[in-house]
Amino acid sequence: MTSVGRGSLRDLAYEALKKRIIQVDLRPGQRIVERDLADELKVSRIPLREALRLLAAEGLVVLVPHRGALVSPFTPTDVRDLFDIRESVEVLAARLAAERADEHSLGPLTRCLESARAATESGDEAEIAVVNARFHAEIVALSDNALLETMMRPLNARMEWLFRLTSDRDPHQQCAEHTELYEAIAAADPARTAEVALRHVVSGRDTALRLAAGWAVTETDPVKITHGRRRRPS
Repeated sequence: MTSVGRGSLRDLAYEALKKRIIQVDLRPGQRIVERDLADELKVSRIPLREALRLLAAEGLVVLVPHRGALVSPFTPTDVRDLFDIRESVEVLAARLAAERADEHSLGPLTRCLESARAATESGDEAEIAVVNARFHAEIVALSDNALLETMMRPLNARMEWLFRLTSDRDPHQQCAEHTELYEAIAAADPARTAEVALRHVVSGRDTALRLAAGWAVTETDPVKITHGRRRRPS
């Protein structure tokens, strides 16, 4: 197999596994059995393991030396930590976007908001999670700060995962908050934008932490979770 082919298979495995995690087909704390997954995806273990390393770098997977991998438990503490970061970094990104965006550069954010409205009206939970995460990523892009984009890139997947796991939140409220945030950025009002951005992030914290208690696993030690080998069903 050529290096190009192996890379393509790695990317295939990465995208497929990432989708399963974010859409909660694989739940937080669930063990990943490489043998079974390789069979399902029709790839060898080499590109699969490369994909797992990429997902581990994004915080979606935990790798345990000599024992395998599992979906990150994503505990209430992890959710709290993510919101702590969001309250600082996303507010900065929004303020910079309001300072630097113009009519032309606002186009992608405008289209993203339109997609979010359509997904909200249709009630498509998976698509709502995707477009809501993309909306926040577009604001970071509008900040025109390469270092900030680099810092936020590993968080994007976790944010989409969070939006999917917290799909019980009122999507219409989230859409309304995104609309208000968009309007503040479009008005080139950094102070108002920062205020709206902070209020938006804070508004989801308590609900997300409450919901996290429902999906959190009781055992979060990766070594214990990956102990032993799961047998194939007969």
